[in-house]
Amino acid sequence: MTPESDSIQPWLSLKRLFLTIVTALVGLVVVQSLLSSWNEPQVASQLQLYQTDLLLEGSAWKGEGLPEDQWPVIREGLLGKDPVANAKKQYEEVREGAVEGMDRWRFPQGSLRESQTAPTDSLAEGTNAGKPLARRLQTALDQQQALIHRLDLRLGLMDAYQGQPEVALERWQQVRDSDTAPAPVVRTADTLIRLWQDDDVLPEDEAWLEQSLNGWFEYRALDRLYGVEGREGDRAQLQTQEQATAKAKLVKLALVGVVPTLGAIVGIGLIIWLVAQRVLRGSQSVLRQNAGRGWEIPWTGEIIWQVLIVGFFFVGQILLPLVLGGLGFSSASLSSRGRAIFSLVYYLLMAAGSLAVLWWSIRPYRPVPKEMFSLKPSGSGLLWGLGGYFVAVPLMFGVALLNQQIWQGQGGSNPLLQTVLEEQDSVALLVFFLTAAIAAPLFEEFLFRGFLLPSLTRYVSAGWAIALSALIFAAAHLSLSEVLPLTLLGAILGFVYTRSRTLISPMVLHSAWNSATMLGLFILGG
Repeated sequence: MTPESDSIQPWLSLKRLFLTIVTALVGLVVVQSLLSSWNEPQVASQLQLYQTDLLLEGSAWKGEGLPEDQWPVIREGLLGKDPVANAKKQYEEVREGAVEGMDRWRFPQGSLRESQTAPTDSLAEGTNAGKPLARRLQTALDQQQALIHRLDLRLGLMDAYQGQPEVALERWQQVRDSDTAPAPVVRTADTLIRLWQDDDVLPEDEAWLEQSLNGWFEYRALDRLYGVEGREGDRAQLQTQEQATAKAKLVKLALVGVVPTLGAIVGIGLIIWLVAQRVLRGSQSVLRQNAGRGWEIPWTGEIIWQVLIVGFFFVGQILLPLVLGGLGFSSASLSSRGRAIFSLVYYLLMAAGSLAVLWWSIRPYRPVPKEMFSLKPSGSGLLWGLGGYFVAVPLMFGVALLNQQIWQGQGGSNPLLQTVLEEQDSVALLVFFLTAAIAAPLFEEFLFRGFLLPSLTRYVSAGWAIALSALIFAAAHLSLSEVLPLTLLGAILGFVYTRSRTLISPMVLHSAWNSATMLGLFILGG
């Protein structure tokens, strides 16, 4: 043994000890985050309700300008025979799921029953992965309880519209008398009760209903208020305004429903063509392009471990939150734009830290293997990315249906989805879009497909490397309900990368997927 090896050995032992300690710490944080997501609701139910609200608002349009014999057929095709009844059924299902979820989440001793308060900021909750499990459960309970009260307000308005005012009044009275309902919700319930009991209308009731309700529900409440006060002119003006709004909502509803369907049809056609070509052309088919080819990786598994655990998980989930918290930076007290910018800056800092660890880890092995981290633009690379996107659409739809059956609305979601869904500031939405559609695809593809997938081919075949990198990519999002769909998406991204041999392809696919998701949220959220 040489003197140089004698001096290196203690350093390697110390390094491995550090990696072991950091791995244990990261493991605790990741396991805790995944376990807590088990008891958190998915944003999917909220998306369903936003689409249901579009349906309700669109159902008010009377087909002005269309032939009278054609509008009923078009209306039934777009909205169904009884859109209000369908919407009510959807709301009842979401409410039932929320109640069942709350019953599952409570500790047997009832220790979470003691403090039912108003919901806290979802973005702040989502960025704090190390929060104690009991506190995150309590937050989930509070959010679901508040959701149930809001659903009851809207269900009551649908009851009243269907000629069941007694049922509506009973719902609203339960909300008004609840100890857990937030004050604004109680105030809204009290206003609706007085309107449908023909009691005195307060001067501020109109402004309050405009503030606390929206869409079809706001129109129903204001129509009742104007009727009680005998303001027929305002009532006629409200109905005219509702017609214009309803027509615009029908266009949105068509976009939300028709465009993804067309994408799925294109994807199914592409899958059929690819499978047929694979059968007919065998090893010369597109699917077999570069199949089985790996990379000549000079570094060991310890480098892979170091980059993932230290560079990605430790820096992003532990070190960065501690540093920002110690400096007094938090998104909780920021405005909408401030939270959006904070999210983007946080993500860029995490990416910079992870890539710095990656560069430091592999610098002794430069030059890197051929075709690693390739960003060579090409027509075929772009086609692989776009083709991968269309193939992913029907496959992800199918997995989403399966996932919903498995998790029944639970398992957590990316908190950014709910934030974007409720955001109204256009600048904040633009910043969120840049984060999801540009920053995330660039960084995540560079790390998971550019580094991790090729590195794994030193030990396993390209197919197993695609599968393992996809599973790690999915787990890194720290939500149990997202593991299955994101594993599938990661596998498609990995397949596209191994066939095209350029990161442009998975970056295009990833960006297209996130962009379509964000645009769908923009349309639903209005």
